[in-house]
Amino acid sequence: QVQLVESGGGLVQAGDSLRLSCAASGNIFSIESMAWYRQVSGNQRELVARVTDKGIDYADSAKGRFTISRDNAKKSVYLQMNSLEPEDTAVYYCYMILQTDPRPYKFQYWGQGTQVTVSS
Repeated sequence: QVQLVESGGGLVQAGDSLRLSCAASGNIFSIESMAWYRQVSGNQRELVARVTDKGIDYADSAKGRFTISRDNAKKSVYLQMNSLEPEDTAVYYCYMILQTDPRPYKFQYWGQGTQVTVSS
């Protein structure tokens, strides 16, 4: 069984920084894609940033302020968030697409979410 565990959320003021971390554990053969999504209550979950072997993508709202990075050896992904704004308040979810063995079957996993609250 695979689990994604996030950490690093919290309550900060506008202009502050936070670093989110997500570590995967369990039966993992390889990780194709790692990403961060966020969701405001009542809204759809939206992509914040994604990193794959082909490159990195950011939502327009994250460009220039957020940086996604990965550590393959630790099976972890990080999101450095700078210049936070009240509009960044949301639950942030880690997401991975991975293989659990050498067979070409890929599975999606979500973390439990971590709350980020930015006060004005």
